[in-house]
Amino acid sequence: MSKNAVDTAQAVATRTDAAQTPADAGDAGYSKDLKARHVNMIAIGGAIGTGLFLGAGGRLHNAGPALALAYLVCGIFAFFVVRALGELVLYRPSSGSFVSYAREFLGEKGAYVAGWMYFLNWSTTGIADITAIALYTHYWSMFTSIPQWTLALIALAVVLAVNLISVKIFGEMEFWFAIIKVATLVGFMLIGIFLLATQHKVDGRTPGLSVIGDHGGVFPHGLMPVVLVMQGVIFAYAALELVGVAAGETAEPEKVVPRAVNSIMWRVGIFYVGSVVLLALLLPGSVYSADQSPFVTVLSKIGVSGAGDVMNLVVLTAAMSSLNSGLYSTGRILRSMAVAGSAPKFTARMNRSQVPYGGILLTCAVCVLGVGLNYLMPSQAFEIVLNVASLGIISTWVIIMLCHLIFVRRAKAGLVDRPSFRLRFSPFTEIATIAFLLVCLGMMWKDPEVGRKTLLLIPLIAALLVAGWFGVRRRVSQTAEKELSQLTK
Repeated sequence: MSKNAVDTAQAVATRTDAAQTPADAGDAGYSKDLKARHVNMIAIGGAIGTGLFLGAGGRLHNAGPALALAYLVCGIFAFFVVRALGELVLYRPSSGSFVSYAREFLGEKGAYVAGWMYFLNWSTTGIADITAIALYTHYWSMFTSIPQWTLALIALAVVLAVNLISVKIFGEMEFWFAIIKVATLVGFMLIGIFLLATQHKVDGRTPGLSVIGDHGGVFPHGLMPVVLVMQGVIFAYAALELVGVAAGETAEPEKVVPRAVNSIMWRVGIFYVGSVVLLALLLPGSVYSADQSPFVTVLSKIGVSGAGDVMNLVVLTAAMSSLNSGLYSTGRILRSMAVAGSAPKFTARMNRSQVPYGGILLTCAVCVLGVGLNYLMPSQAFEIVLNVASLGIISTWVIIMLCHLIFVRRAKAGLVDRPSFRLRFSPFTEIATIAFLLVCLGMMWKDPEVGRKTLLLIPLIAALLVAGWFGVRRRVSQTAEKELSQLTK
C-alpha cells in the first residue's frame, strides 16, 4: 500500500469526520485537564531556565555585553519556530505535536527521525538536569555528605511520581515552578534598575554605560565569541516547543495557544535581553564566571546576605522544572510513535489517570543511566550530555519548520485550511530559520574542545537511526495498512 494512498484516505476521513475521530490515533484517551494558566506558565517555564539563571554567567564572560544581541537574535528565530508550531496546533491539536505533523507532512520516516531525536534531546537533558540538581543540592552543607548519584536518583524518583499521578498535577507543578522563576527575575530586575537609577556603586564601580565603555565596549573579545555562544543560547530556549505538546491536553487550544505563543516574544525581550543588559551595565563581563549565577555575582557585590542561597534554590527549581517537562513531553511523543509502530509497544500504554506511563518510564530508564554516569564521572557528567542534547534540539526545530513549509504549500494547493493565526512571510521565514540553525550547528566545529566532538557524533547517531528504521519499518507499514483499511470501511 503506497504512502500517498494512506495520506489521501486519512485526509478524506479527517475532513469528513474530524469532530468524531482523532486525526492521530495517538491522541485518543487523553484528559483535557490543562487550563489556560497552566499552558501560559508552561510557555514561560520553557522560556526561562538554567540557561539564563546559570549559563549566562560564563557566556557574559566570553562574549561580553554582546550576549544580549545573541539572546535577541536566537529569541527571534525561536519565536518563529513556536509560531509555526502554534499554527500547526490550531490546524490540528495533537499530543504527538510535531511528530504527528511530521507523519502527516514528511511521512513515517520523518516522524521516526523527529521522535527519536526529540527523545535523544530530552533523555540526555534529563541526565543533565538530575546532575545539575545533585550539584545544586551539594551547595548546602547539610547535603554534602550524600553522594551525588544518590541525590540524582532521589530527584528522578520525585519528578517521576509527579508525572505518573495526573497531567493536572504536572500542570500545577509547572505553574508554581514558573511563578518562582518569574518572581526571582522580576525582583532582580527591580534591584538592578534601582542600582542604576541611584548610581549605587557595585563592587566599587558606578553602574551605567561607562561599565561597558571602559571594558572593551559591546564586543570586548570580537565577534567570534558571540557567534560561538549561539549554540548555548539556543539550548537556553529549548523547551519552548512544549506549548505544542501541552495543547493536546487543553480543552480550548484555539484560545489558549495563540495567547501563549504571542507572549513568548515579549518575555524573551524582557527576561532574557533585559536582564543581560542590566547585568552588563552593573558589572564588566570579566567579573562573571561559569561557576556562579550572574545574579548571585551582582547581589554578592552589593552585600546582600543569603543571595547565594536564594538563587541556588531558584536554579534548583529550574532544573526540576526541566526534568518534569522532559518526562511529560517524551511520554506523549513516544505514545504517538508507538501507535504508529515506530516505538516499543509498551510506550503506548496509559494508566487510569490517562497518563502515558510507558514512554515516561522509558525516558526515566535512560535517566537512570545518567545516575550511573554521576557515579562513575561526577565531574564530567553534565558537560557530556549537554552537548548531545543540543543536536536533538536543533534537529527538532528544523523538522518543525520543514513541516510548516509543506503545510503552507498544501494550503496553497487547497488541500488543507490555514488558521487565522499564522507564521508570516512564508516560505522566507522558515528558510531563514533553518539556515540559521544549520549555521549554528556548523559553527560548533570552531570549538575543538566540545563542539567538534559533538559534531563527530552525528554519523554515529545517523547510523543508529538507519538501523532502527530497518528494525521497525515492517511494523510501521502494517500499522499504516491497518489504519487505511479501517478508514475505507
